[in-house]
Amino acid sequence: MELNKIIQGNALQILKTFPADSIDSVVTSPPYWNLRDYNMKGQLGNEPTFYAYLESLLSIFDEVKRVLKPTGTCWVNLGDTYGTSSGSGIRKNKQATNRGTQFNKGWQERGKSGVKGLEKSLCQIPARFAIEMTNRGWILRNEIIWQKPNCMPQSVKDRFTMDFEKIFFFTKNRKYYFKQQFDLANYDGRKDTIMKGSPKYNTEVMPGRKPHTMAARGHERWQIDSEGNRIRNRRCVWNIATRPFSGAHFATFPERLVETPIKSGCPDGGVVLDPFIGSGTTALVAQRLGKNFIGIELNKKYCEIAEERINFNKLYEKDKNNNRRKIC
Repeated sequence: MELNKIIQGNALQILKTFPADSIDSVVTSPPYWNLRDYNMKGQLGNEPTFYAYLESLLSIFDEVKRVLKPTGTCWVNLGDTYGTSSGSGIRKNKQATNRGTQFNKGWQERGKSGVKGLEKSLCQIPARFAIEMTNRGWILRNEIIWQKPNCMPQSVKDRFTMDFEKIFFFTKNRKYYFKQQFDLANYDGRKDTIMKGSPKYNTEVMPGRKPHTMAARGHERWQIDSEGNRIRNRRCVWNIATRPFSGAHFATFPERLVETPIKSGCPDGGVVLDPFIGSGTTALVAQRLGKNFIGIELNKKYCEIAEERINFNKLYEKDKNNNRRKIC
């Protein structure tokens, strides 16, 4: 396979040409069902029912499983949608979403079908997808909540505003590559009540304490990094703001969202695959972190946008103050 390349075409057909056990990690966000029309023949998400959508999506991930190395990891961001029988599930003209806007292109008139009995109900597409993935042999290691502090306001008055999406962390086998990631112990801003004199801060078993007590296991719960900060194993709720993108793609990953899966799930010099790479964010982050990438994208226009971003990224790097500077 040619690395560090965006391949235009249908994800399922292109994946079938890849050799087995060749990819270290997959990080992706497939098009959601019936939320946007990218005006492409054969696009995923345009199926008449969410059952058909899930079958199409799972067929792609059957191929992903084949090309993933035995030690590989797979990270999938997938959003849900509400069922309706009124044909009003998608707004006319521009559809506002948490990750951008896109022209409706007539989906308002068509409405959402295949949800009889689920009027006003969440279709539970992410949950159905995760269950069927495990039925097909995947191991679900984590269900991660991507919480959005700047989520799009919603005009609903009979339910709560949705401010999160899910990321599923799958593996192919019980043993796999994983590099532990950490949070600051008080990363959520709350005052840390564990004082330095507390038994929980000691790294040795306290006299008279049993090894299984929380106080005796303090060194397992807290660690000290090179700068003297207390850190702990990263949790499963990730508070990451969405980011605007001025290009023509309307569902762009925040780069911070992609960093942790790539850091933890792909070894240095490994290969990260995104079969729905869109505007190329997965490739940008993989490149910056010293990994190789392969992207697949159906839309030629988005391939061009991704390649332009990647080429620009090659010319610049970010310094410690997060300012870009030219390196060649």
